[in-house]
Amino acid sequence: MKKGILIIGAGGVSSVAVHKCAISINIFEKITLASRTIKKCQDIKKTIFDKYQVDINIEQIDANDINQLVVLINKINPKVVLNLALPYQDLDIMDACIKCKVDYIDTANYEHPNEAKFEYKLQWDRHEQFKNNSIQALLGSGFDPGVTGVFCAYAKKHYFDEIHYIDILDCNAGDHGYAFATNFNPEINLREVSANGRYWQEGKWITTKPLEIKIKWDYPEIGVKDSYLLYHEELESLSKNIKGVKRIRFFMTFSQSYITHMNCLQNIGMLGINKINHKGIDIIPIEFLSTLLPNPSSLASKTKGKTNIGCVIEGIKNGIKKKIYIYNVCNHEECFKEVGSQAISYTTGVPAFIGAKLVYQDIWNKKGVYNIEQFDPDVFMEELNIQGLPWKIKVLD
Repeated sequence: MKKGILIIGAGGVSSVAVHKCAISINIFEKITLASRTIKKCQDIKKTIFDKYQVDINIEQIDANDINQLVVLINKINPKVVLNLALPYQDLDIMDACIKCKVDYIDTANYEHPNEAKFEYKLQWDRHEQFKNNSIQALLGSGFDPGVTGVFCAYAKKHYFDEIHYIDILDCNAGDHGYAFATNFNPEINLREVSANGRYWQEGKWITTKPLEIKIKWDYPEIGVKDSYLLYHEELESLSKNIKGVKRIRFFMTFSQSYITHMNCLQNIGMLGINKINHKGIDIIPIEFLSTLLPNPSSLASKTKGKTNIGCVIEGIKNGIKKKIYIYNVCNHEECFKEVGSQAISYTTGVPAFIGAKLVYQDIWNKKGVYNIEQFDPDVFMEELNIQGLPWKIKVLD
């Protein structure tokens, strides 16, 4: 009989998820953490035991190697696999789960390693394989994507007959004291921000230049911030799964210092994803840059301030136009006190844990590949309040 959870990846998000799973060890029964870098697993294992007296298992794994993954999964025989590795590895881990007939959860959609492109298509293409093996894949159980999709599903269920417009608004007002650093994996972050923007409107995608569209938004408990339109992965799934929607956009805040540094790095080629030869050695510029920047996990103790992530949703209820704002405010310093992370890792790691918990307990149980907004949102919304990410709803004029 399958038992326990296998968590792949040992970064900041994983550390948060392992903390939450350890607190709920009575539900998960057994926790195994696996990563290419065993030292990271050892550090998390020690922290968890010292704090909760829960002894987790650790393993070393190359998540790019399907055969290794299959051997590890069959050895552990977990009930669910929580993928918190890099998005490049999503397909390999999914395929290993298919071979081993085990449920799968992730927080970010597949990203092509040699192309600045991320998409759900190749993951969705595995729907029949998951369904035929009587297993499920829950895609995008982070915050954005993740909680933002749950917010939209909750709004559709309780506040609207039709949803027409969705704006996802992501603000990090934290200050870590560095002139330039990224709050999550530098490669993923910089590729995302420097790419062309896109949004869905009237049945088609509209492309913009990077950071071309800017709005000002008054974020509760933070204030007015410049917010820039980006393409973000949940736009792909929400435009498909929220029937009748006319427009979906995604905005994120950036300081002028961040934008200036990023533009400079891009202008000199440091954001390149193709190999170049440096003194006889092939390197990828953005990977080299990643080694120079502060490790996001090292920012936790230094970061002060708050995040605010939410959705402004407009539509029709009983024939009357309606507009609401659903959001969460998270405090970096409180996150560090609880689990030793900053809020960016916390707001992704907690929803990853919640998604894994709902799948593990068979509360969410659909055979096949599904995005988070395709499940009943109520129990997830309840868990957010319990697990440290309380949300609020404002009715807007």
